[in-house]
Amino acid sequence: MQETTLYRYLRQHFGFSEFLPLQKYIIETVFRGKDCLAVMPTGSGKSLCYQLPAVGLDGTVIVISPLIALMSDQIRSLVQKGIAAGALHSNLDSEEITETEQGYLNGSLKLLYVSPERMLSPLFLGFLERGKPSLFVIDEAHCISEWGHDFRPEYLRLAILCDRFPEIPKLALTATADEHCRESILDTLKMPSAEVVIGSLDRPNLNYRLLEKEGGRQQILRFLAEHKGEAGIIYCQTRKRVEEISVWLNGCGFLALPYHAGLDSGSRAYNQQRFLDSQKMIMVATVAFGMGIDKPDVRFVIHPDLPTSLEGYYQETGRAGRDGQTAETLLLYGLQDWMLAQKRIITNAMNNPIGEVRLERELQSLRSLMSWCDSVNCRRQGLLSWFSQSILSCGICDNCLRKPPLMDVSRQSQMALSCIYRCGQAFGASHLISVLRGVVSDTILSFAHDRLSTFGIGAEYSEKFWRRLFRTLLKEDLIRVRSEGFLTLRLTNKASEVLKGHNRVFMKSFDGEQSI
Repeated sequence: MQETTLYRYLRQHFGFSEFLPLQKYIIETVFRGKDCLAVMPTGSGKSLCYQLPAVGLDGTVIVISPLIALMSDQIRSLVQKGIAAGALHSNLDSEEITETEQGYLNGSLKLLYVSPERMLSPLFLGFLERGKPSLFVIDEAHCISEWGHDFRPEYLRLAILCDRFPEIPKLALTATADEHCRESILDTLKMPSAEVVIGSLDRPNLNYRLLEKEGGRQQILRFLAEHKGEAGIIYCQTRKRVEEISVWLNGCGFLALPYHAGLDSGSRAYNQQRFLDSQKMIMVATVAFGMGIDKPDVRFVIHPDLPTSLEGYYQETGRAGRDGQTAETLLLYGLQDWMLAQKRIITNAMNNPIGEVRLERELQSLRSLMSWCDSVNCRRQGLLSWFSQSILSCGICDNCLRKPPLMDVSRQSQMALSCIYRCGQAFGASHLISVLRGVVSDTILSFAHDRLSTFGIGAEYSEKFWRRLFRTLLKEDLIRVRSEGFLTLRLTNKASEVLKGHNRVFMKSFDGEQSI
C-alpha cells in the first residue's frame, strides 16, 4: 500500500491529517499480510489500525470483540464515516441478522463485529468460509491470557482461527499486557513470528491520587466537590456495590447511573448512551464498562475499593482524559481490602486447582499492587515499571507533590508477629490489634488473651498505626490470610527472620511520627 494512499484514506474517511505514534507502522504491517500484536494505551487510536485497512483490503475485516456495547459504539461511528460495518449478536432481530449476513457474503460489508463465543461456533465458522475475510482482529487481547487482568476462558479457543484460516493475518490489540501476558497471547494465537509493537504507556495528563480509606463516602464527596459538573466513572467490584453507590450519589444531588451485567441489555444501552451524551454524568460501573467506549471528556475515575491488579487499574484509569486534557484518579484502600483480596485468591485456588506456580504469581501480583499503593515514590513511575517502562518522576501525583518519609517498624513488626503466634494464628487483624493495644473486651477475656505476654505491648500506638503495619506485613509476605475460616492471619516462613532481628521492616510514616 503506497504511503500517499494511506494518507488519502486517513483524510477522506477519518478526517485526520497525521497518524498518531505507531499507527502507521501497524497499518503497514497489516497491509503486508503479517500477524501483529500491538500494546498501546487507551486513547492511542488502536481502532484506526484495523478500521483504515478495512477500507483498502479486499474482503471483510472480522473484529472479535467482548462486548455488544463496544460493537454498537464503533459501528455507529463507522457508519457515520460512510464505512459499511455490522455486527452479529443476540440483541439483533432476524431481519438485521439477515441483512448483515448478506452484506458479508456479497462483499459489501467492510467490517463485521462478532463475540468470541459466536466466533467459536462451528456453524459461524462455516458461514465465514463462504465469504472473504481479509483480517482477523482480536480486540481486548489481554482477555486471552490467564495472566491478564480480565481473563476469559473462551478466548483461549481462538487458536482455531489459525487452523481454519491459516492464510488470513491476525491483529491482536490491547492497552495492557506485561511480558508474560504478551507471550501467552502470541502462544495461544499461534503467532510466533508476529510483529510485536509496544507503545509508551505513559499518560502524562493523568494525575494519580491515593488515600487510605477513612470514611470512604465522605472522601468521595470531597473529591467530587473538586469536579462539579464533570463526567466521570466510579468502578466497583460488585453489582451490589454499584447499585448502592449509584443510589447514594443521586441522593446527594449528583447525576449518576449504574452499569453492570445484572441489568437487562436495554437498560445498559440506555445508560451508556446517556453517559456518552452528557458532560456531567457519573457512571457507576463494574470493571467491564468502558472497553472501547469513545468518550474523550471523562475527567475523573474513582476506585472506592481495591482494584483487582495493576494491569486492571491502569486500563480502568486510562478511560479518563482521552482528549489529552488533565484528568484525575482517586483510589481508596485499606487493610480489609487487602485481606479480602488475598482470601479470594486463596479460596479460588482451593476450589479450582490452578497449581502452585499460578497461585504464587497471583499473590505476588496482589503484593505488587499493595506495594504500589503504599509506595513513597512517584505513582506513574511505579505503575509503568510494572510494564517494564521507565519515565522521570511525573511531578504531579500525590507522592511527587509531598513525598512521605519512611520509618523503621522492625520492633513493632516483631510485636505484631509475636502476637499472631501467641494467639494461635487463628484470629483476624481487629482482634490482634485489640490485644496489642491492651483493649479489654468480652472476646479478649473469653480466650484469656489478656494474660498473653503481648497484651498491651503496643498500647502507645494507635489502631490506625497497627492497621497500616498489618497491611505492610501482608505486602512483605510476612503474614498471609488463612485459607480456611474467617479473615484470620498466619505467619509465613519469612516471619522468623524478622522475629530473630535478621531483617528490618519499613513503612510509610504518619504525620508527626518519627521517620528514618
